[in-house]
Amino acid sequence: MKILVPVKRVVDYNVRIRVRADGTGVETAGVKMSMNPFDEIAVEEAVRLKEKGIASEVIAVSMGIDAAQEVLRSALAMGADRAILITSDNEIQPLTAAKILQKLAQQENPQLVIIGKQAIDDDANQTGQMLAGLLGWGQGTFASKIVIENNEAQVTREIDGGLMTVKLKLPAVISTDLRLNEPRYATLPNIMKARSKPLTKITPQELGIEVVTRQIHLKYEEPKKRMGGGKVTSVAELVDKLKNEAKVI
Repeated sequence: MKILVPVKRVVDYNVRIRVRADGTGVETAGVKMSMNPFDEIAVEEAVRLKEKGIASEVIAVSMGIDAAQEVLRSALAMGADRAILITSDNEIQPLTAAKILQKLAQQENPQLVIIGKQAIDDDANQTGQMLAGLLGWGQGTFASKIVIENNEAQVTREIDGGLMTVKLKLPAVISTDLRLNEPRYATLPNIMKARSKPLTKITPQELGIEVVTRQIHLKYEEPKKRMGGGKVTSVAELVDKLKNEAKVI
């Protein structure tokens, strides 16, 4: 079984995000970038399936500028077999990403796509669902447990009332949640081996896809600083402040 794992290069989750002074976006100059945490979980799960003998090949895919090779090399160091970089200087939004992955899935013919449920930069949570719709495959979202057997995938997902388990016929698309696993740290020998693993570069145009901007961000703003708390001497004073200052009642 072949598994396709999309990974995205984002600002590292430990970095404190700063908005540019002109409000046109998030400051990325000189900022540490890394693999999207949900995608890291997806890579780990794919590699575990390979180690169990269920999967035969794990292919990592990323989209963006040449620097996105960094996250692909990280995926290769974790255990992916090869990588594909879709090079583009323009922003690739969820629908375009899904169309690119659809073309790759048709070329590579994987039995499973494991993808992070969302990226921590845009929090869109759209690409996996769109990809399943374009391919006409079953989908299991927000997976906290995955079991593959008899050409089927059992996906356990957390819901408000507890847990839900769904069964999918392969091929399928599964998006990962935080509780699915804990990604491994790549060892130095594996990091060195990753340098020699194949990494292919192609453009969206070679796949017959036009990169289209469907959504424009007009302005970015940092959240307002929270005011400090205070003490009140009576219930009446508290009610007065809630009513006249906070205006919540």
